[in-house]
Amino acid sequence: MRRSLLAVAFAILCHFTVLSQHGSISGSVRDTANAQNLSKAVVSLLRSKDSILQKFTRTGPEGQFQLRQVPPGKYILLISYPKYADYVEPISMDSGSSLQLNQIALIQKAKLLEEVIVRQKISAIKIKGDTTEFTADSFKVQANANVEELLKKLPGIQVDKDGKITAQGEKVGKVLVDGEEFFGDDPTLVTQNLRADMVDKVQVFDKKSDQAAFTGVDDGQTTKTINLKLKDSKKNGYFGKINAGGGTDGYFDNQAMINLFKKKKKLSVYGILSNTGKTGLNWEDRDKYGESIANNLEMEEGTGFYMINGQFDELDSWDGQYGGKGYPVVKTAGVHYNDKWNEDKQSTNLNYKLLQLNVEGSSGTNTQTILPDTVYYNSQRETFNNQILRHRGNGNYEWQLDSTTSIKVSANAGSDHKTTYSSFISDARNSDSALVNTGNRNLSSTGDTRTFGGNLLFKKKFAKKGRTLSVNLNEQYEKGNSEGYLYANNQFYKGNVPFSTQVTDQFKNYLNEKSTFDSKLTYSEPLSKASSLLISYGITVNNSRSNRNSFNKSSSGKYTDIDSLYSNDYRFNVFTHKAGLSYLYVQKKIRVNLGNNMGFTSFKQQDLHSDTTLKRDFINWFPQASFAYSFTPQKRLILRYNGNTSQPSIQQIQPIRNNEDPLNVNIGNPSLKPQFSNSVNLNYFNYRVLSETDIYGNINYNFIQNALSSRSFVDSNGKRTYQTINVDGNHSLNGWFGYGFKWKKAKLNMRFNANLNLSRNQSIVNNLLNTTNSSNYSLGTAMYKAKEKKYEFGYQVSATYTVSRSSVQTNLKTNYWSWNINPYFDIFLPKKFQVHSDADVNLRQKTSAFDFNTNVVLLNAWVGKKFLKGDVLLVKVSGNDLLNQNLGFNRSVSSNFVSQNTYTTIQRYFMLSVVWNFTKTGSGSTASK
Repeated sequence: MRRSLLAVAFAILCHFTVLSQHGSISGSVRDTANAQNLSKAVVSLLRSKDSILQKFTRTGPEGQFQLRQVPPGKYILLISYPKYADYVEPISMDSGSSLQLNQIALIQKAKLLEEVIVRQKISAIKIKGDTTEFTADSFKVQANANVEELLKKLPGIQVDKDGKITAQGEKVGKVLVDGEEFFGDDPTLVTQNLRADMVDKVQVFDKKSDQAAFTGVDDGQTTKTINLKLKDSKKNGYFGKINAGGGTDGYFDNQAMINLFKKKKKLSVYGILSNTGKTGLNWEDRDKYGESIANNLEMEEGTGFYMINGQFDELDSWDGQYGGKGYPVVKTAGVHYNDKWNEDKQSTNLNYKLLQLNVEGSSGTNTQTILPDTVYYNSQRETFNNQILRHRGNGNYEWQLDSTTSIKVSANAGSDHKTTYSSFISDARNSDSALVNTGNRNLSSTGDTRTFGGNLLFKKKFAKKGRTLSVNLNEQYEKGNSEGYLYANNQFYKGNVPFSTQVTDQFKNYLNEKSTFDSKLTYSEPLSKASSLLISYGITVNNSRSNRNSFNKSSSGKYTDIDSLYSNDYRFNVFTHKAGLSYLYVQKKIRVNLGNNMGFTSFKQQDLHSDTTLKRDFINWFPQASFAYSFTPQKRLILRYNGNTSQPSIQQIQPIRNNEDPLNVNIGNPSLKPQFSNSVNLNYFNYRVLSETDIYGNINYNFIQNALSSRSFVDSNGKRTYQTINVDGNHSLNGWFGYGFKWKKAKLNMRFNANLNLSRNQSIVNNLLNTTNSSNYSLGTAMYKAKEKKYEFGYQVSATYTVSRSSVQTNLKTNYWSWNINPYFDIFLPKKFQVHSDADVNLRQKTSAFDFNTNVVLLNAWVGKKFLKGDVLLVKVSGNDLLNQNLGFNRSVSSNFVSQNTYTTIQRYFMLSVVWNFTKTGSGSTASK
């Protein structure tokens, strides 16, 4: 009995000993967002090692709770409440301890989801240095949409009906894929054929030269560029698009692109056979081998951008492109390959394109020529038939020799064989509508152009961080020869009675050669962790030759009599060596760049016909400065200044008369000097996450010293003689502003934009100084709304007011309104049917000079049905220009000219098309056999 009592006593003692080692956990639960206590919330304590429930309780009326007699150990505290996210916290209990928790805040699931969405929005747009980056999946597009449709959804980016892209107020010149060129400088091949769902990031930036990107010093050579970073899951497999279509009136449109990606290897092939004008080809090539064209600029209607006015000193004025004028037939194909290997130490990028293009059609141009004492009204009608066979190839190889040294070698080559024929009928009238002259002119030519070039870039980083050396060598060569015939019969009138006739009948052959060599050595030395000094030296050699011969028809009927007035063999050699010094300062939010290059330039001009040589020397300056400040990852301000010297072209400087149009004769000016341009640019971007608004602003001011302008003289017979001269006082101001936001209640995406273009240009007209002040003001808005698999609709509307006045006659003022309206919609019906329609409405105010109607309503539509898994096959019936109103039109203002051009273009047709988007990548296949 005694032993039993002792056993019980011992057990009780052990029990109280164990209890004394247990502790407690207490606290309270509250919704801090709504400032209320949460009663009857479930509080559970789980063993950490196996998640077995140890204890549980519910909160009291004030949200309080207490878990008693908790043994020592490691636990998980779990608190649950309806419509709230679970609260989970690991807890360790020591022997005999009590744990008093602070007030525990629970978050509603809806609120938590809202915060996740906000985080997604924050990552939707980011600014990294001078790069704006968009996360593609944050901007919804329809299934199987291409990159072009994605770009239209991005803030600050606009895509016109021809596929040309404008980003932050500037035209985009390159579209890269994973940082690599894709078929060279042909953005629409990427944007119209690559699927949007393959893209991870869209990056917009000003692409610098390779050497400038390496050194960090801006050399003024930038191109607005878009880089498409593909998703890793889309880099293994194949994908592509095939479109086959046949229509009424002989129209057809067949396109195919096939891409094979295997990790870092990319192989792409495309082909197009079409006569619908939707070729989307080479719209940047026209400037690739261009000369200085500062005196040939016009302000284009509705855009504020400047364009070339076609007054070039060439036997044919066709650039080998299709810009909407006439009826085209295109056959084109290309292949692209790029690869990286040896742990990305070596890479290559190769492109080849072939184009055969035939274009025929007609156009009409009406021009108002403002003179000090009168006004002439010229009317010209042209029929043309042009053909070109073009080859283009380029490639590069880059080798990272070690962690500090790399070499990049690039090469390009091309050839054009071009045949052109144009026939012109023209007349000129004075302000009383009396005839001044009439003309009939035929021009034909056949020509070949060959180009090739290469570039070598050597980059070296030294042991000291920031100390670098780079050497860049570039050489380009171009040779063109052409021959053709000019026949012109011009009659001159007084009082509507002909009094004189001029007939020109000539055979012409031209030879043009141009070779350039450019070298630059740059050394950078760090001054501190944030700053560095850069020293550069370079040599540039630019040699040109132009041999132009015109032969009159002899009595034998052959073209053997050389016409010395229109013949000349000329060489123009430019040698420049320049040295520069730059300072670079980079901190987390600030980037400052200051520098200047000084160049010593020598002109050597040789007239081989007259056996004369002219030598001249100039000192050229190339200053530059920039300041960039990033307030936040979504807010940035950049201020830039660039000074640049450009030389006149041999076509402007060669002392020869050009009479391809005997009523407009150009004379070269061997006394031309280089022009110096100053450009100041301010760029601002701000994206507000929570309100989903974005603001873009861009202002650019440009003023030119020794600007290449024109001197013209129009005589009483309406004949114009003109040449390039240097003037001072030319300047321009361009501004672009964009504001976008999401109207959440209506679920609409809205955009507003404004453009401002002001220019002041000096010229000489009939021996008087003429100042032309032109301005272009635009306001626009856009709206977009979509519901997945239900509908999508939107519009873009812009109104532009153009004003121009020449000082030679201040009482004559050109001013007019123009409107552009682009609505569209898609409706997704049951059974995978889809209805689409879009319109391009152009309304133009009549002027005193042009009082005829040029309004056009271009209405297009299609009805289609999708088939196969993933809706990858589309069969559709489409109608182009349903109202049969399409009319090519352009109105422009230049110096003392106002011109209006109309031309034949693609009109109404109906087409049956089959479009197949196929893909098989790492994420699976949507192709069906």
